[in-house]
Amino acid sequence: MFDIQNYSSFIIAICVFQIIPGAGTVTILNATARNGVGIGMRAVFGTLTGDFIYMLSAVLGLAAVLSAYPGILSSAQWIGVAYLCYFGWKLLRSSVTDHSTDTAVVQSGLSYFRQALAVSLTNPKVIMFFMAFFPLFLSAEPRPMTLFILMAHVTVISFLYQTVLVLVGNAVARRLSRWKYARSVATRLAGVALIGFGIKIAFINR
Repeated sequence: MFDIQNYSSFIIAICVFQIIPGAGTVTILNATARNGVGIGMRAVFGTLTGDFIYMLSAVLGLAAVLSAYPGILSSAQWIGVAYLCYFGWKLLRSSVTDHSTDTAVVQSGLSYFRQALAVSLTNPKVIMFFMAFFPLFLSAEPRPMTLFILMAHVTVISFLYQTVLVLVGNAVARRLSRWKYARSVATRLAGVALIGFGIKIAFINR
């Protein structure tokens, strides 16, 4: 279908890739828990934008450049480690209030979009994943359009899954909101998780 080999396996692989939690998942859930569905969706669009940039880069050949010059990839990964730890530390030190002004909400929406985009872009292993992932489902002589169809599938499935993640996360957050310290604890846990992801990447890159 769509000149994609093993189409059903391709769909299943995308779903499995989405379900595995990562720093992007934590960022989306944190944005949703603190500010609701609207801000959570800003974070979703941030991660989708980052993934799209990496997919397009893989299609255009940037992955080959990173393979030829591994020092670039290594440097980018260490930047990612630093950013995740910095972002996590900010969450650990941030104050959590129950009410905010409309201006603060707008600013936080843009901020969460940028944060989610940065988290996505500071994970260069994603582009290596797409470089290895796409060829598995291409025919011997794929049409250029097939690559963009692959990208569209990943984007749509990612959007649907992450939207469900936001809705479920918001429902859970609303239930937990009766607990006085729920938002504060959720924020701190998100900070710890992001620092943990940063440390994990650091150990892998040693």
